[in-house]
Amino acid sequence: MIVQKALISGASIAGLSTAFWLGKAGWEVTIIERASAFREGGQNVDVRGVARELLQKMGIDEQVRKQTTTEEGTAFVNDKGQVVGAFPVEDSDGLTAEIEILRGDLARIILDALPPGISVRYGEWIEQVTDHDEHVEIELHSGSKERYDLLIIAEGVRSKTRDKVFGDRVSRNELGLNMIYGTIEKQDGDDRWWRWYNAAGGRQISIRPDNKGTMRATLAFKNRERNLADIPSDQARAELPDIFIGAGWQDERVVHGFATSNDVYFDYLTQIMMPTWSEGRICVTGDAAWCVTPIGGGGSSLALIGGYVLAAFLSQTGSNRTEDLQSCLSKYEQWMRPMVDKAQKLPPGAPDLFFPQSKAGVGTVQMVLRIASFGPLRKLFAHIGHVADSKQQLPEIRIFQTTS
Repeated sequence: MIVQKALISGASIAGLSTAFWLGKAGWEVTIIERASAFREGGQNVDVRGVARELLQKMGIDEQVRKQTTTEEGTAFVNDKGQVVGAFPVEDSDGLTAEIEILRGDLARIILDALPPGISVRYGEWIEQVTDHDEHVEIELHSGSKERYDLLIIAEGVRSKTRDKVFGDRVSRNELGLNMIYGTIEKQDGDDRWWRWYNAAGGRQISIRPDNKGTMRATLAFKNRERNLADIPSDQARAELPDIFIGAGWQDERVVHGFATSNDVYFDYLTQIMMPTWSEGRICVTGDAAWCVTPIGGGGSSLALIGGYVLAAFLSQTGSNRTEDLQSCLSKYEQWMRPMVDKAQKLPPGAPDLFFPQSKAGVGTVQMVLRIASFGPLRKLFAHIGHVADSKQQLPEIRIFQTTS
C-alpha cells in the first residue's frame, strides 16, 4: 500500500482536526505552525450541531465537557448593569451553547489525541509552493524543500499561503467591526453568565466566565474607517480609553484590565469567500477558506466538521492519482458548501442592528431584547445560535487498520 503524505499549515482547531482524521485514515501527516510554541488560552469557542457528534467519534467528548467554561446563559444589561433580557442555556445551541470551551483548551485536547506518528513543527512556515501533477513541492522558512501528495492550508482568516496560491480569487467582506479580546481579573459579583452591554456610538462591552479563575472580556465598536488590527498592538491598546471610557457599565474595568493583560488580541471582522477551496494538490479549510466571523457564528464547529469531511473523502481513494484526489476534494467542497453558505448569511440587519449609534437606538435594542426574553419568543431568538447543522449524512471515513 502506498502511504500518502500531507502537509498541514496551521496548528489550531481546523488543522488539528484535519490531522487527527487523516492520521486515522492512514496518511503520513506533518503539521507546521508559525508560532514558536503551542498557543494556550484564547477566548470562548463553542461546539454546535454536527460537531458535537464528531467529538464523540474522536473519543474526546468527555474531556471537552470537563473543561467547559460552565457558562449558564447570556444576559443583556443596561448602563447600570441591570438585566434587560436573559437567555439561559435551554438547549444545546442557544446564544450560550451547551459546550463552551476556551480555544486553547479545545486545541490542546485534540493535539494530545492525535494518532501516533503525526509530526508537529513550531516556528516554521511556507515560503514557496510549486504544484506538480504528481506532488506539491514546499519550500519552508527553515530552508528545507519537501514533497507531499497534498498541502492543506489551515492558517486562519489572514492566511498568507492561501493568498500566495489563490491570489485575487480570495474575496473579503469586511464588516467594519473591531473586536478586542482579553483576560481580566475576576471580581466579587461576577457569575457564570455572559453579560453583554450596548452603548451609543456602535460600542459593545461583554464579560463572560472561564474555567481558570479569571474572566474573558471583549470590547467591540463599529467603524469602517478605523481598523485597530492594522496598527501595532501597543498603539492600538493606547487608543482604547478614548474609544470606550464613558461608554458606561464596566468600561473602565475592561479598558484598565486590558492595559495590563498579556493576551489582548485585536481583530477586524472579515468574512472570506472563495469560488473554490482547492487547486491541484492544494486545498484550504477552516477560516482560511470560509471565515464566518463571530457574527455568523460556529467557526470552531465548522473547523471540526471541515477537517473530518475532508479526511473522510480523502480516505475513500486507494491511490494518489491526481484525478482521484480532485474527485475527493470536489466532494469535500460539495458537502461543506451548504453549511458554510448558511453560516455566512448574517442575521437580518447585522451587524448594524446590533451596534446602534444613538442612545435611542440602544433603547430600541434593549426593548426588543426585553420582549424577546419572554416565553416562546426566547427560544425563537436563541435559535440564532443554531449553526453547523446539516441534513446530509456525514461521509464514512475509512480507518486505516495496522497489522500486529
